[in-house]
Amino acid sequence: MQTLNRDIRDKNFHHIYLLYGEEAFLRRSYRNRLRDAIAGGDEMNCSSFGGKGVDFAQVRDLAETLPFLAERRLIILEDTGLFKVQAQEWADYMEQLPESTVLLFSEQEVDKRGRLYKKVASLGYAAELGRQKESELRRWVLQLLGREKRQITGQAMELFLQRSGEDMEQIRSELDKLISFTEGKEGITAQDVEEICTQQTAGRIFEMLEAVAAGRERQALELYYDLLALKEPSMRILFLLARQMNQLLTVKDLMMAGQNRDGIASAMKLRPFIAGKLIGQARSFEKEELRGCLNLCVETEESVKSGAMAEKLAVELLIVRIARRKEIGVK
Repeated sequence: MQTLNRDIRDKNFHHIYLLYGEEAFLRRSYRNRLRDAIAGGDEMNCSSFGGKGVDFAQVRDLAETLPFLAERRLIILEDTGLFKVQAQEWADYMEQLPESTVLLFSEQEVDKRGRLYKKVASLGYAAELGRQKESELRRWVLQLLGREKRQITGQAMELFLQRSGEDMEQIRSELDKLISFTEGKEGITAQDVEEICTQQTAGRIFEMLEAVAAGRERQALELYYDLLALKEPSMRILFLLARQMNQLLTVKDLMMAGQNRDGIASAMKLRPFIAGKLIGQARSFEKEELRGCLNLCVETEESVKSGAMAEKLAVELLIVRIARRKEIGVK
């Protein structure tokens, strides 16, 4: 992130950027900062493409077009999946990219063994933006509070992070509510957190997954409806569910390798008690089940993005299929 901050500050840009990792808040934040620094409000020389099936020829032709009355043309490509497949023509083109064009990729997952990733990393800059450590989240929260000239007690900070979880978007949302609730007060107390910060979405996702793992379909659906009532978007719930399944698969691998709770917590940079809960959930699934669940999450996302199914219903059916262990390779 230091390189990104320096490039933005000095306005000395690479011609290719790749922002990747599971922390969507950071990817979105740096995408916006790079866009503003490179293109400003120049919509004519800034284009965006998203989703799988991005047309290579269209992007190439646009990249070859000189910017209009500007120094650079910026092309943003998000969630294309190109870094998980053999994107040969894209990799070949990276060396031919005109000096006047900047390509900015933003992807949740990449395959570092792939030729496109290696080309981008060698010719441009690839930044991994993963989950932040608890100490980094604390510093970030204190920085945000400092801008508002607010202070928070140690007990309140601990409770706040327990309630808001590790997702930076969720933390920012809960902190905005907390700041508004304590308007006129200099210090924020644990009681303030208790009164205004709802139980974290990730916590409810965890409860929902526990119900799914135990085959308690009705309870899992009730928790899903509760999340919808709290105005949580179905696609965000899907993302968190997929992330949780991915964590469980990692935990399963570490358990099979003989790691204990503390070893798993250290390897995954989790609090020990969270690692313990994940271990309990992972025992409810076979490894192939977890892989199947992740595939179902991907299929669900694609069915929504293609318009084949409405968001709410698609995620509801996904929960049912996992709870019943249907279509995930288990007899």
